[in-house]
Amino acid sequence: MQRTEQKQINQGMLLGFIAVAVFSLSLPVTRQIVPYFDPIFIGLGRSLVAALVALPLLLIFKQRFPNLQQVKQLLLTAVGIIAGFPVLTAFAMQTVPASHGSVVIGLLPLLTAVFAVIISNERPSLGFWITAMVGALLVVVYSFLQGGMTLQMGDIYLVAASILGALGYAMGAKVSKQIGGWQVICWVNILGAPFSFIGILFITPQSVEWIPLSAWLGFLYLALASQLFGFFLWNKGLVLGGTARVSQTQLLQPFLSIIAAIVLLNEQVDIKTYIFAIAVVIAIAITRKMQVK
Repeated sequence: MQRTEQKQINQGMLLGFIAVAVFSLSLPVTRQIVPYFDPIFIGLGRSLVAALVALPLLLIFKQRFPNLQQVKQLLLTAVGIIAGFPVLTAFAMQTVPASHGSVVIGLLPLLTAVFAVIISNERPSLGFWITAMVGALLVVVYSFLQGGMTLQMGDIYLVAASILGALGYAMGAKVSKQIGGWQVICWVNILGAPFSFIGILFITPQSVEWIPLSAWLGFLYLALASQLFGFFLWNKGLVLGGTARVSQTQLLQPFLSIIAAIVLLNEQVDIKTYIFAIAVVIAIAITRKMQVK
């Protein structure tokens, strides 16, 4: 039984890592396209496009409509991963580099673990909390050092995005145990579609001729990879390995996002960013070994 449980944990961690690799491009891509689109259009529009793909999938595989309790949980998930994280990170990318933002959202794993305790009754060990807190503290120190010992507006957006995103992750993981991981993100995008449509109704681009193809491709990546298919892997991983434990794979995201920012945006990354990113990665390696009931 113990071997089977460990196998499930390992599978969950692997799926979590692949999903994080997909998500790690989100900030650099958002930074790349935000000069061409309004942040609200990026945040809500990507969910609307994802919903157009999700609906046929649910119909093809004949998935039942969630019950009332599940709908409430799905709507709360949508607050985090549709209205919260995508929109607020898009606003943040107007004022701070993607490499900077990727380190700040290193708060996500700790916050997700907190919500996992509240929502799913998970019980991480003291050692888990200590290492998770160390990772979060590294993020806070980095933000202050980069901002001249003051929080920038972009940092405030990123912290708020992390709180709402963590709420969405933890609640989505709970519902995934009932109706399946890929079904959850499909229903979340569909249930949020009316609100997304209203939200972008008056802020669609006035003229599309001047928007380059690369910007549209970036937007499609956010819609299909970051907002839909990446969550297929993420939700399944959270169910198999436990929300608190698998969420710590997100501590790898700063390092992956920094690489993406260098490649896609030619951002200049100082040695301080590398040091903090590596320190955060070490934190996940330690947290991986801590017990979670």
